[in-house]
Amino acid sequence: MKLLILGAGKMGTFFCDLLSPEHQVAVYDPNPDRLRFTYGVERFDDLNQVDAFGAEMVINAATVRHTLDAFRQVMPHIPANCILSDIASVKTGLPEFYAECGHPFASTHPMFGPTFASLSNLANENAIIITEGDHMARLFFRDIYRRLGLNIVDYSFEQHDKTIAYSLSIPFASTLVFASVMKHQDAPGTTFKRHLAIARGLMSEDDFLLSEILFNPNTPEQLRRIREQLAQLQDIVEQRDSQAMAEYLHGIRENLK
Repeated sequence: MKLLILGAGKMGTFFCDLLSPEHQVAVYDPNPDRLRFTYGVERFDDLNQVDAFGAEMVINAATVRHTLDAFRQVMPHIPANCILSDIASVKTGLPEFYAECGHPFASTHPMFGPTFASLSNLANENAIIITEGDHMARLFFRDIYRRLGLNIVDYSFEQHDKTIAYSLSIPFASTLVFASVMKHQDAPGTTFKRHLAIARGLMSEDDFLLSEILFNPNTPEQLRRIREQLAQLQDIVEQRDSQAMAEYLHGIRENLK
């Protein structure tokens, strides 16, 4: 299959390496410097170069800020029956775009990224495949993710957004709070260092991505739950209530099972 990947960032490069042995792959990125790190694929830095390629599927690996713009820019340069697909972690605006674009589509979310996951060992990672879209295109991604050893979950666009509010907004928010109150430590303990590494990794992400994940309409409810738990913990600590602390910790351990 002729696959056109949009964006030569870390995930775009990952998909180039993954798919080029079995498919004819091209990658488009307007920044030619980023294309230097892609191998075994055709490299385009001008959309006019895309016309002659005749893509059968577009895989949009542009950053979240540019996902929709990347689609709109490439559409005049691809065949009418070309499948559009994205791997975006934030699906804001995509259901509406796909409904109006006139192309078959597939939307997935590999739940790993180069910041924290080892792209050479993804056996314990997950991927979401959106149930809306073209059946054969979804099977294409299902086969890819199965071969990577990923655990695959099928969600609608709505279910995806609710899941992301829980699985990303809570750790993102708690990490941001930690990073905002932490101070430099000359002799940090193991737990502190692990939290610090997570915070630094998170803060290396694009501001727009962090904002869009936290601006998920389902996030405020998760933040309210965090505030309630913090208020409960603060009350226990201030009262130095050993029995209440034991019950609180027991509840957390049960929650982790």
